[in-house]
Amino acid sequence: MAMNRNKAESRIHELHAALRHHDYLYYVKDQPEISDSEYDGLFQELRELEDQFPDLVTPDSPTQRVGGVPLDDFTKIRHAAPMLSLDSDQAEDALRRFDERVRRTLGASRVDYVVEPKLDGASVELVYENGILTRASTRGDGTVGEGITDNVRTIAAIPLRLRSVGAKPPAFLAIRGEVIMRIAAFEELNEMLLVEGKSPFANPRNAAAGSLRQLDPQVTAARPLDIYLYDVLAGEGTSLQTQWDVLGALASWGLRVNDLPRRISSVDDIVDYHMDLQARRDDLEYEIDGVVVKLDDIAAREVLGATSHHPRWAFAFKFPPRKEITRVLKIVPSVGRTGVVTPGALLRPVELGGVTVSRANLHNREEVARKDIREGDLVRVQRAGDVIPQVLERVAEPGRRRGHPFRMPSHCPSCGSELVERGPFTVCPNSYQCPAQLAARLEHFASRDALDIEGLGEETAKLLVNQGLVRRLPDLFELEPGDLVRLEGFATKSASNLVAAIEHSSAVDLHRFLYGLGIPEVGVTVAKTLATHFRSLEALRRSSGAELESIDGVGPKMAEQIESFFSDARNDSILDDLLAGKIMVVEGAGGEGTALQGLKFVFTGALQRMTRRQAKELVESLGASVVSSVSRETDYVVVGTDPGSKYDKAIAVGVTTLSEDGFIDLLHDSGVEV
Repeated sequence: MAMNRNKAESRIHELHAALRHHDYLYYVKDQPEISDSEYDGLFQELRELEDQFPDLVTPDSPTQRVGGVPLDDFTKIRHAAPMLSLDSDQAEDALRRFDERVRRTLGASRVDYVVEPKLDGASVELVYENGILTRASTRGDGTVGEGITDNVRTIAAIPLRLRSVGAKPPAFLAIRGEVIMRIAAFEELNEMLLVEGKSPFANPRNAAAGSLRQLDPQVTAARPLDIYLYDVLAGEGTSLQTQWDVLGALASWGLRVNDLPRRISSVDDIVDYHMDLQARRDDLEYEIDGVVVKLDDIAAREVLGATSHHPRWAFAFKFPPRKEITRVLKIVPSVGRTGVVTPGALLRPVELGGVTVSRANLHNREEVARKDIREGDLVRVQRAGDVIPQVLERVAEPGRRRGHPFRMPSHCPSCGSELVERGPFTVCPNSYQCPAQLAARLEHFASRDALDIEGLGEETAKLLVNQGLVRRLPDLFELEPGDLVRLEGFATKSASNLVAAIEHSSAVDLHRFLYGLGIPEVGVTVAKTLATHFRSLEALRRSSGAELESIDGVGPKMAEQIESFFSDARNDSILDDLLAGKIMVVEGAGGEGTALQGLKFVFTGALQRMTRRQAKELVESLGASVVSSVSRETDYVVVGTDPGSKYDKAIAVGVTTLSEDGFIDLLHDSGVEV
């Protein structure tokens, strides 16, 4: 019998509450009270009522986890607070130095820490407003991430509405967590992918990250993702005083919190915890690669502050890389972006920390000779930082006949040019016309700190070069959508988007252009230094080694590399073609006047190293503007001592806040000395 609307609304509310309760017991507490069939019955009843009364469907209904349509691209979302990375080391001495700095800065003989497993997954920000999940994003660059709200809603362990049992969640809450894929689920997923004829994921971390970044939420929903939450990035009116309180509050709000954290006050106890987790590492259901040590007292963290990259109150005490023994099947040289030809060992596949390793770096010809690695040798390999496989040493096999010593080829394996030796390195001099170098240079040219061409990553760069669409760097600016649509992975919209992104990038600041050229030894900072000194590309191209060497921060080796790059006729031809209507280099950029171009600052509280007026004049001289009130359009709020209500407003609307040290770090990162 059909139910009237009032009764249906009441019953829907009851079913919402019941299903959220059972989701919490099943996914967070791991203590289900009802069978799967009983849960399915409640879910089906809710679905039928919502079908009958579609106006009663709410965004936080348990039936709305998978509702998004496939996207063309991800939107960019600014985080409520910076999602910083962690300072890390494997050495116990580094941990003890961290502890000493904390105690010395705080002037305390006893300091409490919370230690947690360092989860090996994909970091995300979840934002709840009035208890309802409203947005989610990847970490991205720590300030801005990709919007993955529809995908995150498919993860059953993430509540769409927070619990209000005990302490009520704040009206605005931004929290950080790690999306993971448990090892058993990862193995099952890879088996399924292989059956479907698709490439398997290399490890659970890549599987988690790749599943989160699917444009179709239905694909993400089919992936066995899980999550642990561990930090409050921002919250209106929260009175949490310790990290231990944070973990307790997250759990009370119905969020999954790891059960391994401990409260510890002794470095020796931290070392013991680290050793214990390392011993248990292979028995856990998920991957970890170390231990995170956090100062427990949240107020004291403000005293320690943060750099632009990592907080000074936390430390990642990493596990040593895993090592295994396998055999070298073949040694194959490969060409990198700068032309360096690197010998690589093709290995008999070996399981190393949950990843099947079949290739390792041998660095250069002298390293191969020093370790005396030959084809057919038994070798010990490790994943450096648990990521990059490398050969540590040869394992002796008495009585076994060995292969011939390895010799680097005389000609480039990619373009056939005659190779040259530069110190321990073997180099292909055919910079922009060697296919292997060109693909890597193209990727670098399009990177965030260079021309920032969205959609032009490693795979696309290789595809453009391998298909002959880009034979020289200037060819990039002659691409048409019609050239791209016939390539694998491109459709009409994605082809048009890439061409538009290339056109948009064709006006570029000098320092970005210099960095994008991939000049040996020239990173982001040196590119800004050169742009500041010379102010024009032509002046730099005409410069001598002596003039380059006279610049603060440019040494003899760097000067030699820069002069050599600009005196190479092949590079000269490339630059002339780029500047002939394809690229407009905005000269004078990269230094005083434009380093903070377009950014909006608000200052609150007293600064120690300069007055607020001096800070205002400084950022304005660098192209930024200083405004009096905080809004979502504000880029940074610089917080001194005794800040006013502007600090609270910044937290509430999700604007990045900087301590004075963080402000100075930002200036340094922008190439400005203070």
